[in-house]
Amino acid sequence: MRAERLIWCLKGFSTRAWRDSIRDYRTYHEGMSTNQGPHGRLPRSVYIKRRLWVLAGLIAVIAIIVLLVWRPGSSSGADEQKSGTSQSETTKPKATEAADDSKKSDEPVECTEDNVEVTAETDKKSYASGELPKLSLTITNVGDVPCTIDVGTSQQVFTITSGKDTYWTSTDCQVEPTNAETTIEAGKSLTSEPAIEWDRTRSNPDTCDAEKRDPVPADGASYHLTTSVAGIESDKTAQFALY
Repeated sequence: MRAERLIWCLKGFSTRAWRDSIRDYRTYHEGMSTNQGPHGRLPRSVYIKRRLWVLAGLIAVIAIIVLLVWRPGSSSGADEQKSGTSQSETTKPKATEAADDSKKSDEPVECTEDNVEVTAETDKKSYASGELPKLSLTITNVGDVPCTIDVGTSQQVFTITSGKDTYWTSTDCQVEPTNAETTIEAGKSLTSEPAIEWDRTRSNPDTCDAEKRDPVPADGASYHLTTSVAGIESDKTAQFALY
């Protein structure tokens, strides 16, 4: 509204300037005989006045053009600045949210095959005649946060194979299995204790109460131990020989 009023004033000022200039021109012709100098020229003040009016008219035109291009009071710049500020405030993470995320990252998650590794272990690579292998397993948290898993004997499985044959499984004649939910810190490991001592015989649920079970082949026979915890199986076997 202020810009339109100013433009109107400038237009009026320009119109008056040209009207006064024309009036001076007519006055000049009417009084030429009486106001001419010795060489037919008007006084210097008349020329100066004309030039001032022309200059004022030019200034008025330039001002009108500038006001048409740039309107005072426009809120576009302020709106853009406000919009930029709002966007910055929206995308900036809040301190409380960051603290909540940090707290959540410290909370234990479930141990899975993606964040833990199970390793099968024996106390030796070969066993002399009559020497019993001691079997164990180690579970390692390879993730970035703690994880929780049941490492009780009810979740542990030890299996001994040779070629395509399975000779012994720890769960065939297991007695009083237990549960033990445990949290493993990131980068830490747990090893089963005490180690299971294998009597070098075949296992079968039907022979658990037998006084004597069939012994497995020896004389340098090669065997492989595979272990698992809560369904997560060891990637590699532990190989050993019996004599």
